[in-house]
Amino acid sequence: MLVFIDESGDQGLLNRLGTSPFFVMAAVIFLDHGDAFECARTIADLRRDLLPEPSREFKFNKCARTLRCSFFESIEKFDFLYVSVAIDKKRLMNLQPQMDASFYRYACKLLLDVARPYINDASVVVDGSGERRFRRELQNYLKLKANSEAKLIRNVRMESSMSNNLLQLADMVCGAVARSFRSDKDDQFLYRTMLLRKELDVVRWPKK
Repeated sequence: MLVFIDESGDQGLLNRLGTSPFFVMAAVIFLDHGDAFECARTIADLRRDLLPEPSREFKFNKCARTLRCSFFESIEKFDFLYVSVAIDKKRLMNLQPQMDASFYRYACKLLLDVARPYINDASVVVDGSGERRFRRELQNYLKLKANSEAKLIRNVRMESSMSNNLLQLADMVCGAVARSFRSDKDDQFLYRTMLLRKELDVVRWPKK
C-alpha cells in the first residue's frame, strides 16, 4: 500500500494577516503498486502535454480551471482513494491556547485518525519541499507511529514533488478539498465532485 500526503493552507490563526481560513491535509491511497505506477506515468504525460515547461509541476493553486479539470478527468480511471481533514480556524480560535505550539502535530494526528480504518502496512511518502517546520513535524510524527504501530505504517520517506508525480496528485486532491470550503469561489464544489468516487472520508474539525 502506498500513501501520499500533502497539505493546503498554513498554520496561522485568523488573527494574523494573510492566513488561510482552513488548513487542509489529504492522504491519497493506492492499494496496488501497479495502479500507482500507471497513474504516475499518466501524470508525467500530462506534464509534458499540458504544462509549458518540462520542469513545471501540477500545483492546484497555480493551475487554471481548465487545467484542473483536464487533470482530474485524466486520473479518474485509476484506482486510488483519499481521506482528508479540514481544520476550520474560525472555530479553532477558542482552542488557541492548547493548539498554538502543536498545531502541525495535532493536524497530523487528525489525518492519521481519519486514515486509520483504511491503511495497513503503508509506505508513506511526504513532500519534502515547502515549510520546513511542518515537514519535520509530519515526518517525525509518522515515524513515531511507524515505530509504535508497525502494522499501520511500514516506513516513511520524504521526496520532492517535482520528481514525484503522485505527490502532485496529492497536492491536486488536497487543493480540491480545500476549494470545497471556499464559499467565495464559483468553482467551490467542481473538483471535489469530480473526485467523488475516490472519497472515503473528509472530516471538518472542530465539528462544533
